[in-house]
Amino acid sequence: MTTFASGTDTVTRDALTVLQPGFSGTTAPDWLLRRLGEGLASVGLFGRNITSPGQLAALTAQLRAEREDVLVAIDEEGGDVTRLEVRTGSSFPGNHALGAVDDVDLTREVAHALGRRLAECGVNLNWAPSADVNSNPANPVIGVRSFGADPQLVARHTAAYVTGLQSAGVAACTKHFPGHGDTAVDSHLALPRIDADPAVLQDRELAPFRAAIAAGTRAVMSAHILVPALDPDRPATLSGRILTDLLRGELAFDGLLVTDGMEMRAIAGTYGIERGSVLAIAAGADAICVGGGLADDETVRRLRDALVAAVRSGELAEERLAEAAQRVRALARWTASAAAEGARAHRPPVADIGLLAARRALTVTGEEGFTPLTEPPYVAALTPVANIAVGDETPWGVAAELLRLLPGTETGSFAGDAAGRAALVAAGARRIVAVVRDEHRHPWMASALETLLAERPDTIVVEMGVPQAAPRGALHIATHGAARVCGRAAAEAIAGC
Repeated sequence: MTTFASGTDTVTRDALTVLQPGFSGTTAPDWLLRRLGEGLASVGLFGRNITSPGQLAALTAQLRAEREDVLVAIDEEGGDVTRLEVRTGSSFPGNHALGAVDDVDLTREVAHALGRRLAECGVNLNWAPSADVNSNPANPVIGVRSFGADPQLVARHTAAYVTGLQSAGVAACTKHFPGHGDTAVDSHLALPRIDADPAVLQDRELAPFRAAIAAGTRAVMSAHILVPALDPDRPATLSGRILTDLLRGELAFDGLLVTDGMEMRAIAGTYGIERGSVLAIAAGADAICVGGGLADDETVRRLRDALVAAVRSGELAEERLAEAAQRVRALARWTASAAAEGARAHRPPVADIGLLAARRALTVTGEEGFTPLTEPPYVAALTPVANIAVGDETPWGVAAELLRLLPGTETGSFAGDAAGRAALVAAGARRIVAVVRDEHRHPWMASALETLLAERPDTIVVEMGVPQAAPRGALHIATHGAARVCGRAAAEAIAGC
């Protein structure tokens, strides 16, 4: 049971309660445990905090020994964005693969299985699913994190994902409101802008969020994007028009409203994290996500003090801060009851549901005249720079799985204008498997692929991003994501397993 530190006043406790900070290391540092005793109610976990399920369970138990009702949050989308399996690749395909299958029962089962895994490790809030409609194929940060480009498809799978995840006792946090799909800028790096008119926004961006709210999503995450049709002055995270008038009012959402990471440049580079946090709470946000980059006690202190000072000066209403803190505590109560209910309603998981889903998600072109490989090939990975949400720690591709099926398989990573020629030299006489990721977004990659196919028309092509370019190669496999299970499914198709 939590015992708040003596002398911690209500406003200060509430200011701590609305923060969702991260930290470094695989055990909780002393400063974090002390803050939990002072009123901090949430902790965010990232790949750096996780080495194994057992270690993660011990970490969450350590947190709960200090505060039993703590919200332990994570950014576990499955697919390309995984924290549980950051060093191996995910056992679950991501949203785009599930959207390609378009079986809402499968999406629900995958989300439930992922939720069970989180719950078993003591995680009770997942910053997922992404409900963004990937209407801009050149989007540098959403891509395969989206169920697709059709708003109704995205809506039905978002609802199914929310239902599946929460049936395992883990709160869903549907993101990135009001929709990050039609952007050409990564909000980790700058402030994106969506210049769609209100009718388009209603029919496209907002449809999945309506579905998520109808499905009972316990939380929603705001986007650091400027949408002039909704608010010409402030990004969504800082906009009362978007968070209060639209999300709370028009869409009638009454759950926890979480900001995206406040140290992202879209906010930190324009307003600063302290000012941005005050404006976000004033606009209607309930929880400040921070810690992906700034993961220390000084950050917590700065944000706490900025919120307290804003209340003392009258810039932020004390009632608004108290309301936000109350929503955090309400979600903590829900997770406690949902976890118990999920344990009572235990249903046997579908064996290898992630792999089954990844196999179903494959789109294979040219298989009629294709003879499966029996000799080890050379895998040429045409490797783009990973976006910040995905990170560069997580392995991807088909090489490891082909090595398992065809011992002796070799691989290399290539990028830039000379990638095609370099891959040909490295492959020698071996059959080439070219692995690409969003070929349509990288001219050098398309050029390298043309070079490979001109010289070696029997090259097999595996597209692990959003398939937009025309299928080519002796065999073309679109996996709709780069999760480990997507690579395994593709390798099985190549080897005829």
